[in-house]
Amino acid sequence: MRSVLIGWFLLFCAVVSFAEDKGKMVIDSIPHLNVNLNNPELGVIRKTVRGFGAIDTNYVEPQHYNWALMIQNTYNYDVYRLSSAFGQEIYLSPDVLFRIGPYFGWRWIFLGTTFELKNIGVDNNSLKKEFTLSLYSAQIGVDLYYRRTGNDYKIRKANLGDDDLNRKLRDIPFDGLNVGITGLNVYYIFNHNRFSYPSVFAQSTCQKISCGSWMAGLGYTHHNLKFDHEKLKNVVEQATNQEIQIDSSLMFNSLKYNDFNISVGYGYNWVFARKWVLGASLSLALAYKWSSGDTDKPADEFSFENINLDGVGRLGIVWNDTKWYFGANAVMHSYNYKKSRFAANNFFGSLNIYCGFNFALKKSYRKK
Repeated sequence: MRSVLIGWFLLFCAVVSFAEDKGKMVIDSIPHLNVNLNNPELGVIRKTVRGFGAIDTNYVEPQHYNWALMIQNTYNYDVYRLSSAFGQEIYLSPDVLFRIGPYFGWRWIFLGTTFELKNIGVDNNSLKKEFTLSLYSAQIGVDLYYRRTGNDYKIRKANLGDDDLNRKLRDIPFDGLNVGITGLNVYYIFNHNRFSYPSVFAQSTCQKISCGSWMAGLGYTHHNLKFDHEKLKNVVEQATNQEIQIDSSLMFNSLKYNDFNISVGYGYNWVFARKWVLGASLSLALAYKWSSGDTDKPADEFSFENINLDGVGRLGIVWNDTKWYFGANAVMHSYNYKKSRFAANNFFGSLNIYCGFNFALKKSYRKK
């Protein structure tokens, strides 16, 4: 087990060093097997590993090929809302990023990278960095992400004064916000023999009959928010030629908090036509947050005021005939931090549009 963990760690480090702000890695599924897990000849560890991919082939068609090649367009979005108890609020988000790139897979490992088209050939020293890793096995799913948002935000909506002032602030650039998020989510799929998450979000299986499943999971994220309230005041006054007063609860420079959560959710795959699947899932999490920074003193004791509600939603559609496939999927994360005088809400995710094909039939599917 130690060697396995070391192997995963080395693989993770290698991909991080390669990916930087444009990399993405998806481990789409552990090999899908239709095996008798009660076979006494199988060792305990072997049974456990094979059990992660065990499926009911009446409901799910397993992967027929060893290799895969895909091209994917990715649209990343990120929205941050800061608000005070006295009614002031501001919505900040960068422009939606368009990326495109190739992915190459072998069995259950999928590696790839996407590039911002407008920045190809440009020396980009942006603070923006992102790395994501997702594992979609039949039984267990894992999301690991490392995000540094950069500081190229724009004011999308504000309530800092009268209506005329708020209108003047729309789409004004603001580089006084920088957010870092590092997180890990692990979830268990109860009806894993018949419900296939990989069929919609990893294209490594095909859902044959509509089916759903309950899910439960654990998660941890670390959030680091840096905010220049003096720059916000200057930007607003320059854009509107009006003097404003920022609420004292929004006058902070940094906020750090750790988020521990327990989640429950449900997913459903609808086979609405031959080779077509529409899948959706929603998980809600009770999250406990320990914070430090200018907005609050570190909490040494448990308090129900530190409990907030987070969520993860997924939606996807795919056509797959086991060799060729195309489709789209979206994943959105929601994190909410709320105190008596201040609240921060973050919504981020991606929309992926892709097409690809599998090749090199597995030995068991070759015609004899």
